[in-house]
Amino acid sequence: MEKILITGGLGFIGSHTVVELQNQGYEVLIIDNLSNSSLDVLKGIEKITGICPSFENIDLRNKEAVAGFFKAHNTIDGIIHFAASKAVGESVLNPLHYYENNVSALVNVLQEVLQKKNPVHFIFSSSCTVYGQADTMPIKENAPVKMADSPYGNTKQIGEEILKDLCKVKPTMNSILLRYFNPIGAHPSTNIGELPLGKPQNLVPFITQTAAGLYEKVTVFGNDYPTIDGTCVRDYIDVVDLAKAHVAALNRLLHQKNESNYEVYNLGSGTGSSVLEVIQSFERVSGESLTYIIGARRAGDVTAAYADTALANEKLNWQTKVSLDTSVLNAWNWEKKIRGI
Repeated sequence: MEKILITGGLGFIGSHTVVELQNQGYEVLIIDNLSNSSLDVLKGIEKITGICPSFENIDLRNKEAVAGFFKAHNTIDGIIHFAASKAVGESVLNPLHYYENNVSALVNVLQEVLQKKNPVHFIFSSSCTVYGQADTMPIKENAPVKMADSPYGNTKQIGEEILKDLCKVKPTMNSILLRYFNPIGAHPSTNIGELPLGKPQNLVPFITQTAAGLYEKVTVFGNDYPTIDGTCVRDYIDVVDLAKAHVAALNRLLHQKNESNYEVYNLGSGTGSSVLEVIQSFERVSGESLTYIIGARRAGDVTAAYADTALANEKLNWQTKVSLDTSVLNAWNWEKKIRGI
């Protein structure tokens, strides 16, 4: 049974990936500092899989703590690195936090794993933000990486560059970078889902929390973009589909199916949906009427971004299965459960 380390494993995407890994028979170790997650997530994972994964509360910015962890666990077969702050708007307001948390933590982990003699199988949680406003849609992996529109996006570019440089000089380093678009939804069991601490920075949790009565209205940031209805267009991918892609990428490395020690894949649904279309989807599947207003554009937002997923479909033998409506409904069912509605 291979042992897999998941950093940020109690977060939204991380926890769903832990579920899929345990369902495939992997032994999972979780590191998380609970900065945007909760210990209750462990209980949710156990309810779904029947297994409570090992967990250590470690801040990856703490070099000594990271070194101590790897000294105690010297037989890790693969790493999926999620641990990072992830809100575009917040990163614009607090860039130093993002550079420290997203870049320093990655460096600390890599410094430890590269001391091992065995091959390193490393999955990096990247983002479509590295493309900026792409010239053409859908976005292919060979699209230019443009100057980032936000510190968050820049930290993902820097992370990719660090791994690319390492893979050039470290033949034992095997990396797959997964550039995902906009993860939404919740596990259909409603035992785990997205629960941001504080005010949500992403659209779907803000919609569900507004419908649950936590906020009065949803602000749509701009309706003057050159899109179908003037609002930003994004590629929304269900979190369970996304988690399964991480397992597929890990299997590719562990079974030595990778054609290079540095590979990049887009993960999305392949379809763009506007902000208003997501709101309409929520109203359709929930039966609720959502209050929203049109506000000014938000710094760091691009007009449109949706993926060409052909490469991941072929090389990872993976494709999305969950529709936008089902994802939004799962997110709403999760919200209702945790709010006692």
